[in-house]
Amino acid sequence: MPHSIVISHTACRGCTNCLKSCPTEAIRVINGSITILNELCIDCGECLRVCGRSALCLDDDDWETIHVHGSVNALPDPTFFAQFGSFFYPDNARELLVHHGINIIIDDMENAFDLSAYATARVIEDTPREHLPLISVYCPSVVSLIQLEYPELISRLLPTENPIDICADMWRKKTQSYAPLTLFTPCPSKVTLVRDPTEKRPSTIQHIVSIQKVVHALRAAGIKAPTDDSADEAIKRRFAGWAMIGGESRHISRFGRRHFTTLSVSGLRNTMDLLRQIELGLLQGVDFVECRTCDFGCFGGVAVLESRFLSHVKNRNIVSGWKLPEGIEERLEPIYNDTKIWKRSSPIPAKQRLPLSDDLSIAVAKMKRMEAIYGDMPHIDCGACGRPSCRALAEDVVREQGDMSDCIFKLREGIASLAGQIVRLAEHQPKPTQKNI
Repeated sequence: MPHSIVISHTACRGCTNCLKSCPTEAIRVINGSITILNELCIDCGECLRVCGRSALCLDDDDWETIHVHGSVNALPDPTFFAQFGSFFYPDNARELLVHHGINIIIDDMENAFDLSAYATARVIEDTPREHLPLISVYCPSVVSLIQLEYPELISRLLPTENPIDICADMWRKKTQSYAPLTLFTPCPSKVTLVRDPTEKRPSTIQHIVSIQKVVHALRAAGIKAPTDDSADEAIKRRFAGWAMIGGESRHISRFGRRHFTTLSVSGLRNTMDLLRQIELGLLQGVDFVECRTCDFGCFGGVAVLESRFLSHVKNRNIVSGWKLPEGIEERLEPIYNDTKIWKRSSPIPAKQRLPLSDDLSIAVAKMKRMEAIYGDMPHIDCGACGRPSCRALAEDVVREQGDMSDCIFKLREGIASLAGQIVRLAEHQPKPTQKNI
């Protein structure tokens, strides 16, 4: 599976900050050059946060190229509406941007997120208590993290499609249009959600552009949010609440026919800690878990422009009261039962790390050698060797992609040993050759 990060080898100075931030040890920095291991990358964007030289960038599409070719059918992530100087309500955004050739798909977004919340509530109610909590699939990085590091939790992932994909499918079905769809994304993981068709049905979205690029361009064009942000004059939408932590859980709870106990966390370390607790069976009584790898939810994505703190404040004013309109369940029930547009087409598989060898006996021998090498290392995970940990270096040595001398401590030991041998040789006085008389 390809990752969504572009590497600039000329900009990289080999500082190793990126490999220290990576939660899955997917990065190597050898001879000042970055390598990202596709099979280990979860597209969380942590490496982008810490790179101060723009050696790592988001692999999105060029907004100007897309926009110059005519009207754009845009599917904005819910974070988009809090990226402007004042409150930017979804329906006001649609009215303003249509004059700039941007058609934002609002109604289908509302329907798709409502359908996703409704379907999740039904799935939770149909799941036996011993198999709860179920885990949200809205954050693609969380799904990838579970596939890679917590495969025992795959069965707890919701069997639903991401509401962004549901929205694209609903729009195409309603309009019968094959016109390109463009997603405004706040993070690398949603780039991979669109471009990687291996773990779900292929996405019907064609282009992905960072919210940061789009908002920069719109501000340069003079687009501003309305000065009147009165709730009475602006239509508020529930789906915008998914941008902040806890929004998905609240939406799902409104469709519950019994009380749901939900838990919401944000931030990569908090997410990993929570997943470990679920793995250990420490969350009995919780029905649903909402995890976001970015701090403050999707507002903390690396591809947004506005401060995540300010965006969170704005979003609370953008989102309506969570009370559902009359008749919404009757409208969603036949879609839920008949179309199955919400349901994931295939099970989510675990991600397999590359084996040490295709031959089992050779792989076992290499594993033993790797453990022996690792046992002889300093175990301080300094990163000076260009690997995120001593174990990663030991694995690279076994794979013949590194050497023990890459470890500065082992190199120093080798130099000290060699220096000692030189001293001993210098002190050794050979006996003079005696001639027979």
